[in-house]
Amino acid sequence: MRYDLVLFDNDGVLVDSEPISNRLLAGYLTELGHETSYEDSIRDYMGSAMHRIHDLILERTGQRLPEGFDDEFHARVFAAFERELKPVPGVADVLRQLSAAGVPFCVASSGSHERIRVGHRKTGLDRWFDDARVFSAQDVGRGKPAPDLFLHAARSMGVAPERCAVVEDSPLGVQAGLAAGMDVYGFTAMTPADKLAGVKASFTTMGELAALLA
Repeated sequence: MRYDLVLFDNDGVLVDSEPISNRLLAGYLTELGHETSYEDSIRDYMGSAMHRIHDLILERTGQRLPEGFDDEFHARVFAAFERELKPVPGVADVLRQLSAAGVPFCVASSGSHERIRVGHRKTGLDRWFDDARVFSAQDVGRGKPAPDLFLHAARSMGVAPERCAVVEDSPLGVQAGLAAGMDVYGFTAMTPADKLAGVKASFTTMGELAALLA
């Protein structure tokens, strides 16, 4: 294995949450008078921390989202996760292979710690990620596309950035990984490969990933 640490994005990479959360986000923003389609949400917000949603709405409309926006959105998402969330097909096999090869891995997500934990409990991925392997944009000042989260995770795991591989499915996440000086692998299940510029390689199913990392 050529890497000393593999950093996984969470939403869309470990858990199949992007369709759920972007459907709900588009609906909620539209309710609030900010007309947003599912496609708009995928394009503008996929892979981003909550502050980016607030920033973009304010920038575009001059209006602030209501004070309780984050709590209400998360309540809707968590309820939907309980009904619908599944792990990304094949990802448990990848984690098993990395573990068998003795390669450390962690999650570095734009989502909150609570969101990560809820998703992992629901999908059974919590067995692979104890607290020491979970990093959230909440832990740093700036979320993706800034490199801060990936650098923080690598530093916490005791690995130099150039010895790290990042697995991402969003343009913002790819930008963050590249800015951190890490090799990035682009998962194209939901994002066209041409939107993930600069990746070391792209792949469409998790069954391809272990060979790319080896």
